Parts: sequence; structure tokens; C-alpha cells
Amino acid sequence: MKPILTSNKLRGGYYTPPIIAEFLCNWAIQTKLDRVIEPSCGDGVFMSFACKRMLQLGTSKKSISKNLLGIEYASSEARKAEDHLKTIGINNSEEMIHQGDFFEYVQENNYVPSIFSKEATPLELFDAVVGNPPFIRYQNFPPKQRAIAFSILESLGLKPNKLTNSWLPFLVISTQLLSKDGRLAMIVPAELFQVKYAAETRQFLSQHFRRITILTFRDLVFPEIQQEVVLLLCEKNHVRDFGIRTLELKNQDDLQKYDHSSIEQLEVKPINHSKDKWTQYFLNTDEIELLHRLRKNSKVTPLGKFIDVDVGVVTGCNDFFILRQSEYSKWRLNGSSLPIVSRSPHLKGLFFSKTDLENNYLSDYPALLFFPKAQSKGDLSNCDLRYISFGEENNYQSGYKCSIRDPWYIVPSVWIPDAFSLRQVHEYPKLVLNSSGATCTDTIHRIRFKDAHQSTAIVVSFLNSMTLAFSEVLGRSYGGGVLTFEPSEIEELPIFLPAKLKLNANNIDNLLRDRSIGSVLDSVDNEILINGLGLQSDTVLSLRNIWQKLKERRIGRK
Repeated sequence: MKPILTSNKLRGGYYTPPIIAEFLCNWAIQTKLDRVIEPSCGDGVFMSFACKRMLQLGTSKKSISKNLLGIEYASSEARKAEDHLKTIGINNSEEMIHQGDFFEYVQENNYVPSIFSKEATPLELFDAVVGNPPFIRYQNFPPKQRAIAFSILESLGLKPNKLTNSWLPFLVISTQLLSKDGRLAMIVPAELFQVKYAAETRQFLSQHFRRITILTFRDLVFPEIQQEVVLLLCEKNHVRDFGIRTLELKNQDDLQKYDHSSIEQLEVKPINHSKDKWTQYFLNTDEIELLHRLRKNSKVTPLGKFIDVDVGVVTGCNDFFILRQSEYSKWRLNGSSLPIVSRSPHLKGLFFSKTDLENNYLSDYPALLFFPKAQSKGDLSNCDLRYISFGEENNYQSGYKCSIRDPWYIVPSVWIPDAFSLRQVHEYPKLVLNSSGATCTDTIHRIRFKDAHQSTAIVVSFLNSMTLAFSEVLGRSYGGGVLTFEPSEIEELPIFLPAKLKLNANNIDNLLRDRSIGSVLDSVDNEILINGLGLQSDTVLSLRNIWQKLKERRIGRK
């Protein structure tokens, strides 16, 4: 069935595949007496399967109308939900749908502490919360609902920020509606695993629930929006096997191969009640504990001790500002440019030299930044003026980042870094020493060394199995197979830096250009991790396996 918009379009909800809705309802609803709520019910797909599950457990239709509640912001969708329920024989469905805002409902029914009361005294609690909360980017989160949601999160001790998307408060606030033995079953973005703005939520969930189960999919459930999702199953008061467990499926159809009893057989791993990313839980318990021990090793240091990482040049319009050699010659922009690296594949080795830069010119890569020597048009050459006029004729100056600076054709914050760091990674991250005099676009990060004498040792020592294993845990991947890093995430990567580097950096450079990362790791692991850090060879092999396991999982989800 082709996915269609459901729920309020402003709220960004999408049609939930019936297989998923049925699976989540069957897991969350356990007895005929369970009280169930869906915080954003849209046109009623979850409500329908919740009804079917309750009838299956022996709940009477009369009791269902008292024990099942759906909340929907959009009146048109609320009516659809009512009609949906009537098709399965629930004639008084209008009693089960509350048309209004979920956050207002929570506030008005005193489910959370308020400025008037230090304790919440709700009218009723629920045994199960099910649903597919709206996926609305922070830019489109309606201000009124956002204000109420944020005030509730703050009352719970959380600190939402401007990047917080709508699904997060739906998820967190729903936990406050559960009884002491309650269960929560929701579809949430895979962002929960990785993004910094969800760090508090990860910690909150780990402290609020005794057991968490996460089901992921290699294929996109919602391909039309390129949004990777996970199924989040949370239990407040499970009597045994406290912790977290994960299961990766190929697609939603695989849910039919796993009944709830088979999921009970999954390994439950101890959960770290911190803000750490949850990618680590795709590893087994021994592998997770190994990474935790290394993070506590006094000889292992965050990379940020040795380098500062900053974003690359933000031009505001690469189509205008980044030129190929052929375009540069066509416009005769002599002297009005700076060399620039615009794509990660242009950095092939451990070093980026003037020879590499010349090769990029010869390959006609986008490798020149339009950068006039003067700001005033009266001081510019005729060739510069013609090129700027070309840009204005094509309305390049009206783009947001160009429009907020004066003059629009002068790119700010242009400086030459000591090294580059890959922002988006296919196979593995690396640091690349820069002796070319080039800067880079914001597809690549810029690095300054705190001690220039350590620069070669740092870029070589970075290429080891420990650092690469941690890169898969500390970076972010959203289902496209690409690992992405913010500057702070690069600085968090752990490294061991020897007092004296005994490896030949030129050999490492040649191996990287030959795409022989295995040979690089063999050399660097032996020198840095075994001889330097003192790890056993089997420990280093475990680290290599962790990196390969997480890398292959990531790339296999393209």
C-alpha cells in the first residue's frame, strides 16, 4: 500500500504500515482490563488494531469505549478515526476520540507537575501507550504547541533546545501517562540513537524504564521522506532481565517472523544511564564493556586535547562561488580566487600537497573559491564585475546566507587549516595534513593543531582500530550508509599518541592512496595499540571486529 499523509499535515504524520501498528499493539496490550492511549491517532490505524487486540483478549465492546482513548489535533482526521472504528463495530467511537492538542490534554489533566503543584495528580493512568508521534522538524513545530511541550519537558527536569523536533516531547511526555507496570510501544526516528539534542531523552528513558527493546530496519519504512525509524518498546516494571536489547530486521515484513516470545530470547545488555549514543547496543555485552574500559583508560585521550575542529567555508551558494579550472579560465578571474577542496573524495591520502591540488585542477574538479581581492565594486577588475553581474542576473545574491552579508559576493571566515577532517564518511574517517595552501567547503571540517610538532604523529595515530571503532559509535548515520560528524564529535574520538612515532608516514600515505586500509590498520595497530598502549592482540582484534561490524551494518542500510 502506498504511504499517504495522515494526521494534521502541520504535524507531519505519515501513514503507519498495518503490520507495524498490529505488532506494537499486540506487544503493548497484555490483558482485557488494560487502559490504552494513543497521543496522536491520525485517522485511527493504531486505534483500530488496539480495538482488535482488546477484543482478542476478551474485552467487551462496551469496555473498549471506556478503556481506549485517542487524541488528535486535526478535526478532519479525528472524524476519520471515528469512522475507522465504526467499520469494526465500535458504534460509540466518538467517545473514544479527543479532538485537541495532546500537550494541552496532558497539562489540563494534571499528568505532570505544574507551577501550582510539585506532584502530578492525574485523573487516570494508562497501562499502554501506542502510536506514531508526528515527525515535525523544529523549524515547523507550531509555536503554541511547542511552548506548552517545552514547559512540560522543563517541569520533568529536561532542557529542550531550538533543535528539538516534535516527536521527542510526544515520546517523553507519554511516559508520564503510564501506570507502574505500563508499556510504551512507538515508532520513533532513529535520531533517538545518535543526535545530541536527544541525549537527555536517552538518559531519561534509561532511568524511567527497566527494560527497553529496539527493533530497527535495514530498509526504509518511510522511503518517501527518507526518514529512518525504529520501533521502541519500553517496560516500566519488568521483573527480570533489566537493560536494553536490539534486533535488526530487513524490513517490516520480517515482523511476521518474530512473535513476542521469540523477542524475549534476545540478549539483554546492561544499559548505561548516561547520554551516550545507543549505537553501541548493536554490539554484544563483552564488546560494549571493552569500549567502556578503554574510555576510562588514563592513556587514552580525546582528540580535542590536540586539535581544534571547525566547519569549512560556508559560501551560501557553491554553484556560484566554487569553480572548476575551466570555468575560472573562461571568466578570466586571474588572482580573484583561493584553492579549495570541495569534496571528501578529493582527499585521497594522508597528505594533501600542492601536487594533489594541481591534480585536482587537471581533473577539472571544483577546486577554486571565487574570492575577490577587494570588497568595493569600484576597486574590482572588469572580469570580477562581469562575474558578479552574472551571479546577480541569476539571483544568487537572494539566497539567505548571501543576502545577510554585505557585500554578498565576499565569503566570510576564509582561512587555511593545518589539516582536514572528513565530515561525511563512507568506509572510515581520517585526518589529512594540508600543505597545499587550500581551504575547504563545509562538506569537510578544518583543523588547527595545538602543537604543530605533533601533527604527523596525530594523523598517523588516528588510523587505528580503537579510534575507528569509536567513530562508528560517536558519529551519526541516518540510513544512507554515510557516517557524519560534527566538529565536537571529531574532538571526542579517543586516541593514544605515542611519545615518538616510529611509523613511516609516507608509507601510510601510499597505502591509503592504494585503498589498503587493512594494511594501514595492521601497521598502526601494532605500533600504537599493542606496543604503545599495551593492548593484547586479541583485544585489538576485537576492536577491529567492532569497527567492521558497525561499519558493515551502516553501509548495508543504504
